[in-house]
Amino acid sequence: MSEKDLTARLFNIQRFSLHDGAGIRTDAFFQGCNLRCGWCANPESQEAGDAPGSREYTVEELARELVKDKPFFDRSGGGVTLTGGEPLLQIDFVAPLCERLHELGVKVAVETAACVPEEAFLRAVRALDLIHIDLKHCDDAAHRRGTGAGLGRILENIRAALKSGVPTILRIPVIPGYNDSEEDARGFAKLLTELGAREVHLLPFHQMGESKYEKMGVPYAFAGKAQLHEEDLEGFAAILRAAGLTVQIGG
Repeated sequence: MSEKDLTARLFNIQRFSLHDGAGIRTDAFFQGCNLRCGWCANPESQEAGDAPGSREYTVEELARELVKDKPFFDRSGGGVTLTGGEPLLQIDFVAPLCERLHELGVKVAVETAACVPEEAFLRAVRALDLIHIDLKHCDDAAHRRGTGAGLGRILENIRAALKSGVPTILRIPVIPGYNDSEEDARGFAKLLTELGAREVHLLPFHQMGESKYEKMGVPYAFAGKAQLHEEDLEGFAAILRAAGLTVQIGG
C-alpha cells in the first residue's frame, strides 16, 4: 500500500489546546489503545476500528485539516499533538503524517504511553519534535494491575527517548488510591533517576471523562472519586524535587 492510500481512524480533533506542548496546539486523537487504564478520560478511544463518532483520514486529508491552524502555531510557538488512544499503534500512518506536517512547517509532538514495539517507537522518535510519555506506575505488578500491561517495554522505550536528543518529558497521572502515596512518590523518584530523566509533569486526577462511561453504559471504577488539585500534589512533587528532578504540576 502506498503512503497516499494509508488511513487512520480518529475520534476527535481539538483546536486551541494549551496543553501537551508549547503554544496553541491542535490535538489529533487517534482511535485505539492497548492499555486499559481504569481512570481513562477517553474510554471511547480504547477500541480500535470503526467506533461510533470516529472518522477515517488519509495522511494528506489529515495534514490539510491540521495545517488550517498554522497561523496560530506560528504566532504562539505551537503545533500539532498526536494523542488518543495510542497514536503509535498506527506508526505506519504517523511517520508519514509527521513528515508531511514538517514539509508544511508544522512541529509535531506526541502523547504516548510508550507501550509499543521498539521498532515502532524508534520510528516515531525520529519523526517527532517533542515526546510526552505518560508513566502510570513505578512498580511492574501495580502497572499490570492498573493498565493491563507490564513496564518492561515501556521503560526500554523511555530510555531510548531520553538518549535520542529529542526533547522528552515524562508525565505521571496521579490517581487516588493507585499511585498517589508517599511510597509511590519515592518509587517514582528512584525509577526516574535511574532512567536519567530530568523533568517530570504531575497530572492531577480529574473527572472530565466520568460522564462518558455513563453514556457508554460502562462501569467506571473511579465514579464519585474526588478530583485532585495542584495543592494536593505538592508533597508528591517535593519528594521528586528532592531527588533532583524538575517538576511541574499540570500538563
